[in-house]
Amino acid sequence: MDVYEAVASRRAVRGFSGEPVPREALERVLRTAARAPSGANLQPWHTYVLTDAPLAELKERTAERVAAGDPGDEREYQMYPPELTSPYRERRFGAAEQRYAALGIAREDKQAREKAVTANWDCFGAPAALFSYIDRGMGTAQWADIGMYLQTVMLLLRAEGLHSCPQMAWSMYRRTVAEVVSPPDGLVLFCGMSIGFEDTTTSYARIARAPLAETVTFLDGQGRSGSTASARERKDRYVPEQPLTSPSTTHANPRYVQEGL
Repeated sequence: MDVYEAVASRRAVRGFSGEPVPREALERVLRTAARAPSGANLQPWHTYVLTDAPLAELKERTAERVAAGDPGDEREYQMYPPELTSPYRERRFGAAEQRYAALGIAREDKQAREKAVTANWDCFGAPAALFSYIDRGMGTAQWADIGMYLQTVMLLLRAEGLHSCPQMAWSMYRRTVAEVVSPPDGLVLFCGMSIGFEDTTTSYARIARAPLAETVTFLDGQGRSGSTASARERKDRYVPEQPLTSPSTTHANPRYVQEGL
């Protein structure tokens, strides 16, 4: 699999088979991913990989909290700005619309939407999961390093025939994760990542990306081109006719988070 194919085929898979993931494949991926860009070679990531009994224990403990109506732990970082502006707001709502439509969930079916969200804490059936921590003293640039590291991990997983789903949602139950992985003091859980072989019977939506001209500006000998769409044009292109959620609902209830596309 070449790099272009790995990038094009990577997506947030939310349905995994129970087929075990070979330990050797995970070690290959994580050993190679260490070559990801890192300012001053800090390599600020702290990674924990769970399979078998430890992962089953984490899923069980978290499921108990969710079933009891526990809304989760206090947040250590803000997942999204509380007031998204255009075009980001429309992109977020559009992604939610596509995902729930693919699952056959109506926008007014709150119970079905909650069930879809709680699948996060079963890792969507995945037999392996990765948890990425960062030292609390690190700055914005080091958080960017972790993002590049995790993208490298996900692309290398594709080379192994595996899929993944990055999940900031795990930060909502970070204390339960810590009970299982026992991280040192001073680390912040950024996200989890479900890893496994895809269950091809699970319905999904291939979420669209913005056109190149909307996100990239070229400056060359012929002048300036790209990123020319007006805010109004972007809104018309992305906003669904009736969004599944509103900004107030999404901000008030973090369970309706839309991530990992």
